[in-house]
Amino acid sequence: MPHSSLQTATTVFLASCVYFGLVQGIVLDNPGSLRAKYDYIIVGGGTAGNVVANRLTENPAVDVLLLEAGPTDAGVLEIEIPFLCTHTTPQTPWDWNYTTIPQPGLNGASISYPRGHVLGGTSSVNCLVYTRGSQADFDRYAKVTGDEGWSWQNMLPYFKKSEKFTPPSDRHNTTGEFNPSVHGFNGFNSVSLPGAATVIDNRVNLAIEQLRGEFVPNIDTNSGNPLGFGWSQAVIDGPSGTRSSSAAGYLSTSIRNRSNLHILLNAQVSRLLTTGNEKGVPIFRKAEFRINREGPLQTVTATREVIVSAGSINTPQILLNSGIGNAGSLKSLGIPPLVDLSDVGENLSDHPIIVFSWLVNSNETYDAFNRNSTLQSEEIQIWKTTREGVFVNGIAQHIGFVRVSDNSPIFHSSPNPSSGPNSPHFEIFVSNFLLGNPPPTGNFLSISAIMLTPGPSARGSVKINSTNSFDVPIIDAGLLTDKTDVPLLREAVRSILRLSSAPAWSDYIIGPADPSQPIITSSDAEIDAFLRANARSAYHVVGTSSMSPKGMKTGVVDPDLRLKKAIGVRIVDASVLPFAPAGHTQAATYALAERAADLIKAANLVSS
Repeated sequence: MPHSSLQTATTVFLASCVYFGLVQGIVLDNPGSLRAKYDYIIVGGGTAGNVVANRLTENPAVDVLLLEAGPTDAGVLEIEIPFLCTHTTPQTPWDWNYTTIPQPGLNGASISYPRGHVLGGTSSVNCLVYTRGSQADFDRYAKVTGDEGWSWQNMLPYFKKSEKFTPPSDRHNTTGEFNPSVHGFNGFNSVSLPGAATVIDNRVNLAIEQLRGEFVPNIDTNSGNPLGFGWSQAVIDGPSGTRSSSAAGYLSTSIRNRSNLHILLNAQVSRLLTTGNEKGVPIFRKAEFRINREGPLQTVTATREVIVSAGSINTPQILLNSGIGNAGSLKSLGIPPLVDLSDVGENLSDHPIIVFSWLVNSNETYDAFNRNSTLQSEEIQIWKTTREGVFVNGIAQHIGFVRVSDNSPIFHSSPNPSSGPNSPHFEIFVSNFLLGNPPPTGNFLSISAIMLTPGPSARGSVKINSTNSFDVPIIDAGLLTDKTDVPLLREAVRSILRLSSAPAWSDYIIGPADPSQPIITSSDAEIDAFLRANARSAYHVVGTSSMSPKGMKTGVVDPDLRLKKAIGVRIVDASVLPFAPAGHTQAATYALAERAADLIKAANLVSS
């Protein structure tokens, strides 16, 4: 459907909806309370799934079942308190606790791979950073899918629709700290600026000014042109000082109380089942699941669509277990192939991250709160009482995006992997504490870099190796495997070292926290060796159910997110993005889910 037609159909659909009074909340305790059929079944109550659940149930004539594999997020302080975001994973009840296979690009290391196993999904356990990527990222999505609806111009309204920009917790004057014209103020996903000043804020701003030849200020890195440094924006509700996950925002009390929305927690979907075929094309409108990671298996049916929003790891796992994937590989496992789509689980793209830390001359860093349970408890009490103070902050006050020159030798023999001329190659953010496990003593500064443009061969995968639908998937993150990856991350390290050497830090930084950490005079070979040994994932996983033009044999879904070669299934999560955006993935996921909800509504209107 053309974009203009979609807008018209959606407007008509919304105009037909009437207010429906609130009734007793419908969060189900057990599957015995399920109806036999729902209009829509959403598999996964994560970042995207909760958006779709909210928007579809705006129409009281539509009923929706949301199946979430994890527990509730309610009352979990580690999830609610922004500063405790680094405590939500790994090896917690709210994490799938995945591990990758050995990574050749990381000297053969197998790394932990956190994904949210809780209502809200990864939006409940991530580190809250809100970055949209660049205009060129979305224009590239439009180009490769043949659908202008994915362009920046057409997606910016969905970013705004999803967003509720809120005052910071300390209510300081934010004039000049962001650009209101590119933000929304009436959505469900709260976003805010830092709510408590730190000892390093002025030093960071001064360092950027001192290095003006390399770094430039940017009043709002979410404007479509992210290049430069500005104040970090995070998914925090400023007035309450709490994380704004998709569960807290899109499934707020008033939404959960809709009688046409049923939410079943601890319900892990194993596979989709066929309910017939149409001219030889299989129809999937039934989901099989179990409760609390144990049997018996149960099923529920959708009369319209099953919407798979299980994320970039679990969505392909469910598809493969359903007989949707590479036919030869499925046959070798003893799974009857029902839909031959060789790209299911392939094309995984992720961002590598490297963290540098220094011992500093200060007792005002946040390290003590991460290693001293008494101080942490005291600060939690302050947060509970005032919703102000240290714990309203996330991991960074400042964030910057940097582009390597197009004339760099890196691109003499390999194509530039960025999406366009105003799109960054890497991101830098500054933290007022040691990112990681702090030692018993000392105060620290951390500066981290995320390489945002993995090259075309830096691709991993999600696979299965048995007929047991609940076996842990085999995850290859594909990190640092393209020719441009290490050189670009090395350039990011060089930028970090120059930033940390600015005069602003001369009386503050004492020395590296890790003696093996490169210094400004280190050789390329020394930096590369450090990267191979210490780089890890930023957990910005996309691509395993990629969009491609309608009718194209490659890819997994059409641009309207319908599963290719099948009827009744739509995929709505970050797995459909064919390339990682040049930013953290949650903002893009919220926007794509908002557009997906309109696509679903428009299709329903046309079909009815």
